[in-house]
Amino acid sequence: MKHIATVALMLNLGVAGVYAQEKPVKMKFSGTNMPSTINLQPNTHTGNTQLAGKGTLGAFTFHELQDHGPSPEPPSGCSGPSFAVGAGAGVFRFQDESLLIVTVMDGSGCINPAAMYATQTVTYQITGGTGRFTGASGDLTMTATIAPVLRDASGAPAFGTIMREFESTVFGVATGEEDQDEQQ
Repeated sequence: MKHIATVALMLNLGVAGVYAQEKPVKMKFSGTNMPSTINLQPNTHTGNTQLAGKGTLGAFTFHELQDHGPSPEPPSGCSGPSFAVGAGAGVFRFQDESLLIVTVMDGSGCINPAAMYATQTVTYQITGGTGRFTGASGDLTMTATIAPVLRDASGAPAFGTIMREFESTVFGVATGEEDQDEQQ
């Protein structure tokens, strides 16, 4: 009986090792960004982002709320106005209905008024998910370009486009048939 329990434990650990592997991730996206009335933190503005894309983990949508506030220090190479990204969270939804949940760790952006766009880099902590992302952990970095499409009465961007990519390594992602290794 003890031998059977030992063999069963070894098999379980072996199978867990197959499913808890590092997986390099690269996902390109495009979508929209607009202000939200939700207040995540004092003295900040909250953005509502909705994206769609595809990449290493398959086709996905992404919905996120993140706050933008004053930047204590501009990002490297930024000569225009800058902003910091503080609190926020997002959910990726994949075609197989698996969800991947992330929270904002930190980020910053730089506005180029002459070119009428902003660049932004945000680092996310993966906090789990459902389906093939149950127990997932790791981080993702988003680099994006945001351009206004519509401005409000005060001239501030009210609706804009956002595009670029997420990239990093996800840990604890199940590997199997449902992964679509579509490298960009």
